[in-house]
Amino acid sequence: MTAYSPLPYAVFGVSGRTGAATADALLRSGQPVRVVVRDSAKAQAWAERGAEVAVADLTDLAAMTQALSQVQGAYVVSPQHYSREDLFERAELIAEITARAAIAADVPRLVALSSVGADRESGTGWIRMNRMFEQRLTDAGVSTIFLRAAYFMENWMPMVGQAMRSGTLPTFLAPPQRLLPMVATVDVGSAAAALLQEKRTGTCAVTLAGPKDYAPNDVAAIVSATLEKPVDVAVLPETEWPEALADAHFSKAALAGFTEMTRGLNCSHIDIKSDPRAVEWVGTTPLERVIVELVQGQR
Repeated sequence: MTAYSPLPYAVFGVSGRTGAATADALLRSGQPVRVVVRDSAKAQAWAERGAEVAVADLTDLAAMTQALSQVQGAYVVSPQHYSREDLFERAELIAEITARAAIAADVPRLVALSSVGADRESGTGWIRMNRMFEQRLTDAGVSTIFLRAAYFMENWMPMVGQAMRSGTLPTFLAPPQRLLPMVATVDVGSAAAALLQEKRTGTCAVTLAGPKDYAPNDVAAIVSATLEKPVDVAVLPETEWPEALADAHFSKAALAGFTEMTRGLNCSHIDIKSDPRAVEWVGTTPLERVIVELVQGQR
C-alpha cells in the first residue's frame, strides 16, 4: 500500500476532454486534485466534487507557479488556438511559461499531453506545437512523461453529424479503408492519472492508442448500424478542405497546419511507431462506444 500524501495533483485543461477525464480518474481513485482554470466559474462542478481550484492564465508566470506549487505532480496541456495567426508563437510562449513555472514550483513530475508524430522534426503541421512543448520541458530538465496520444476518436463528431443528416460521412483521412491508431479521450485521462501516480522520475514518451486500429470505413459502418440506415464514405479532396473547415473558423496559419498534418497522416509520415524509444500503452475504449455516444448526443 502506498503512503497517502495530502498534496494534490494539479490538472490543467479541465474545460477540455482530456483534462476533465484526468481529473475525473484521479478523483474516482480517491486522490486529491487541484483543477487549474482561467475562469473560476468553470470550476464549480469540480469544487463540488472536492477539488481545490486554482485560477491561472497559461501565460502568467506568477499565477502558473502558484498553481503548480505544493503538488505531487501535474497534468499539463498546451491548448491550441486555431483562430489565431500566431498560434505557433503562442504555443512556444505557453511551453516557456509552463517550463519556468514547473522549475520555480519544484514540481516532482509532469505528464504532458502530446501527440504521435511529435518525434518528427518537420512535416507534421499542428503537431509541431506538441514538439515545442516536449522540447522546452526537456531542455528545462523537468521530469516529464510525454503522453503521445493517437488520433482522438471524438474528432469524428462533426463528420458524424453530417453523416446523420446526409447519409454520407466526409473524411479527410485517405484511403478510407486504411487503418489508423485512434484513442478515446477518456483513455487519455485514465492513462495520465495512472502515469502521475507511478511516481517515476526522468523524462520519457508514452504512446497511447485504442484497443485496435480503425479506418474511416469503420466509422461509417458504426454510424450506419446505429441509425439503421446506409451511410457512405466520401473522401474530401484537398482542394475542398478550406470550404469543409469554414465553420471551424481556422486562421490561415491553422489551416496550413491542419493541411500539413493531415498529409502527414495520410502518407504515414506521422506514425505511432516512429520513435523506437517510446513506451507503448493501449487504451480499453472501443471506437464503437465513442461513435454511438456521438450519434446519441446529436439526435
